[in-house]
Amino acid sequence: MSESAHDAVVVGYDGSPAARRAAHWAAREAATRRRRLVIVHAFRWPLTELTQLRTEALVLSEDPFRTEYQKLVDDLVEECRPLAGGNEVTGELTPGEPVDVLNRLGAHANLLVLGSSGHGAVHQVLLGSTSAELVRSVDAPVVVVRETDHPAHHRRVVVGADGSSTSSRAVDFAYDYATRHDAELVAVHAWSDLPLDALAPVREWDVNWDEIAEQAKLALSENLAGHSAKYPDVRVRHMVTMSKPVEALLEQSQNADLVVVGSHGRGAVRRMLLGSVSQAVLHYAKCPVAVLRAT
Repeated sequence: MSESAHDAVVVGYDGSPAARRAAHWAAREAATRRRRLVIVHAFRWPLTELTQLRTEALVLSEDPFRTEYQKLVDDLVEECRPLAGGNEVTGELTPGEPVDVLNRLGAHANLLVLGSSGHGAVHQVLLGSTSAELVRSVDAPVVVVRETDHPAHHRRVVVGADGSSTSSRAVDFAYDYATRHDAELVAVHAWSDLPLDALAPVREWDVNWDEIAEQAKLALSENLAGHSAKYPDVRVRHMVTMSKPVEALLEQSQNADLVVVGSHGRGAVRRMLLGSVSQAVLHYAKCPVAVLRAT
């Protein structure tokens, strides 16, 4: 199983419309990355919902369910082939907990793609917890696709940059995406985690705010310097703001095809703050979100 996913774009599929949209997005991304696409349907056996029925006469056979699940996967494989740019598209039906299965595959994947919600309210909660767990544990980049089935059309990618190791990986991912999709890159550096109202009492301090802003701009430029040299064709817009990181990223992502964040930021406190930032962006952004962990 791990061999089939090695260096491939892997997408989790549970039969829901959201997961189908994620698979379509993954197929288009596989085309630009020139990678194989592996569609994975992980199912638990015996089915929890059915085994809760209180009857001794109930005998469950796996075969009818496996046949139906396999048909779902095969149909989606055929849907995705025209979107994958001639790259190989395969499907896998694997018994096991979705987190465990996708964790194993994600260890070998080039990219792991998930839908933002699943079948119904309960499945939405389950997939939400699955996504949250995989974002924390998978070394490969994880993209959670919001409820859209449209290819990238804004030609704009937003990335949070704070100079941390995860941020550096996120910036590199964003540059790579931008160059493959001929997109503008908006690099956001929210240098203050405090709201403007909280800064009001200290505005009388003898602080040169213009100088601080310039230092922040310089720090952002330094964070991007190596990436800009590697991707000279990417159009980059620098944005330094005093807004909260979540507010700044969500505002800029409103007309974006992708927003990219690191799972954590600088230092212990910073790590906690940006951990919550990445989760908030995953929850509220209207476009797909990529989350990068430090390797």
